[in-house]
Amino acid sequence: MNSQEAQPEWDAIVVGGSAAGLSAALMLGRARRRVLVIDAGSPRNRFAEHMHGALGNEGTSPAELVQRGRAEAAEYGVEVASGTVLEVAERPRGIRVKLEDGSTYEARSLIVATGITDVLPEIPGLAERWGVSVLHCPYCHGWEVADRRLGVLATAPASLHQAQMVRQWSENVTLFSAGLGTLDPETTARLRSRGIEIVGSEVTEIFGEGTDISGVRTAEGDVELDAIFTAGTPRPHDGFLAGLDLERDELPFGMGSFLKVDPTGKTSHPRVWAIGNVVNPMANVPMVIGAGAFTGGAANGFLVEEDFDLAVEADRD
Repeated sequence: MNSQEAQPEWDAIVVGGSAAGLSAALMLGRARRRVLVIDAGSPRNRFAEHMHGALGNEGTSPAELVQRGRAEAAEYGVEVASGTVLEVAERPRGIRVKLEDGSTYEARSLIVATGITDVLPEIPGLAERWGVSVLHCPYCHGWEVADRRLGVLATAPASLHQAQMVRQWSENVTLFSAGLGTLDPETTARLRSRGIEIVGSEVTEIFGEGTDISGVRTAEGDVELDAIFTAGTPRPHDGFLAGLDLERDELPFGMGSFLKVDPTGKTSHPRVWAIGNVVNPMANVPMVIGAGAFTGGAANGFLVEEDFDLAVEADRD
């Protein structure tokens, strides 16, 4: 058996079929690579009806973007399989991926674009309004709620910056600061200098009609609001990679442990890349599309070099 016959079925497997993963798959498909996308069908932005700040796709729904992306990638032979990856193992000159249903696939390279889950504070009325009137990114949603009564529910030190950001879109901003403890006088003065109100009591409920917000309940009383910004704790979907023992980094602002990658998205394993929110929870749709395109090219570059290595080995046999 020669080196070509011993190769895995796929040149690349992309785990995660949203913006980042499909962008990488498209680049690899155009490079005439055999590409399989494995998608669990639960992207981070599925709670939002529209995307904003995405040039050429302003106001497009995330679901429509995925649909378009799949169709575009399919034109270059990219295939998509539904499923959730259970574990990944190293194989000779490749990677084996096992799904929860027991099926397995092997590839010469792996790109992880599985995103994160935003773990929200357990406050009644919060989770069911996520992505509609409970928001996280003022760049993504600030225009739509501009000049309205806005709140910021503090969950971490970075919430202070979030409150300052939200002030750019409205003069009526209230910071619910209980999650930060007692604020020092300098911080309090800084926030109040631009008219940000501070409520120190713990938030016990978010209330309103349907997915709309009309107010926030605290021990000090109710505060009328039209929308509230907060930041969940990001939990990357990377547990299935545990068997590879990849290097990790602690991100700032208490965001937690994430896969360590180089500028091309490559992890500490030479055949594995990771892109999008699974390594950068702050990245928005256009950012992860760009990362996917760049990493798709980097993975193809690796495969090009290996193709020549294999050819040289075959000539020697």
